[in-house]
Formats: sequence, C-alpha cells, structure tokens
Amino acid sequence: MSAFHRLVYLLNIIIICSSCGLKSAENTLEPSEKEKITGLWSLYLMEKNDSLTGTWNEWKGGMQGYILYDDSENMSLHLTKKGYQDTDLEFPNFVDTIPLEALKYLTNSYVYFAKYSLDTVNHIVTHARISHSNPAEWNDVVERRYLFIGDTLVLAPVEAKNSALRLKWVRH
Repeated sequence: MSAFHRLVYLLNIIIICSSCGLKSAENTLEPSEKEKITGLWSLYLMEKNDSLTGTWNEWKGGMQGYILYDDSENMSLHLTKKGYQDTDLEFPNFVDTIPLEALKYLTNSYVYFAKYSLDTVNHIVTHARISHSNPAEWNDVVERRYLFIGDTLVLAPVEAKNSALRLKWVRH
C-alpha cells in the first residue's frame, strides 16, 4: 500500500472513530434544568411538615391540581381540594347573583399565572405572578426550591409562611 493510501486509510479511521465518540457523547448529555421542568405536571401529593415531630403529613385531607411550565418562561398553577369537581352546585359565569354557598365553594380553587425563571445553582424557580385568584397576590414574586427525583418534581415554597409545605408532581 502506498504512503498516500495509508494516509487516506488512517484519516478515514480517525474520522469514523471521532464521529462514534461524538455520537456517544451526544446520547449521554443530560437534559437542561429548563428541559426537565418544561411540561404539564399533575399533583401527586401535597404535604406539610409537623414542626414538633418532623414528619410529613398530607395537607388538608388531600389536594389535586396541575402546574404547567412552557419553554417561553410562562407557567400556570391550579390547585383544589380532592374531588373539587364533584359537586351539585351550579356556578353562573360573570353574574352578580351567585349563591353564598357557591361563593364559599369557589374559595377551594387556587389559580395563578406567572413568568418563571430558574436559578440552576441554588435549585430555585421564581414565579413572578401576573394574575391570581386572590387579588391580594397579583404581581407577587415567590420562590420554590425544586428537585427532580426520577419522573417526580418536588417544589417547596421558600417564603416563611409556606415553608413547611412541599408539593410532589408527576409528569402528566
């Protein structure tokens, strides 16, 4: 084999080996934190820590809901008591004659929309609320510690008044 053919042969081997190495490296790259959090999540469990015993207990007999993070830094959250949808109460839309019982029932629904940002070093997601079912919480900014455990997203409020809570979400 001539020196030229040996050189071409050697270059082909180097190219093949290099491309194999790149492919295997691409296949082992972990998704980014933003890619991990993006999507629709269903509430699996909402718990409160008992400060006296240190144990976690289901909060308020159980909650249900969804949280959605999109890839444009928008998020939404809807929480209700378990079985919220199972009622005979009727709720007329946009009228001023809703029965008191129905108004009280509506307080079991907690909704907000926000812009979010991720601090991947400290594992905190910030929700800069743009609307809320409670008018007093419009435009509030709240922080949640986040952790991924397999297909579960764990969120824990940072602010003192809710810091004993943690919410576990599964990808929907």
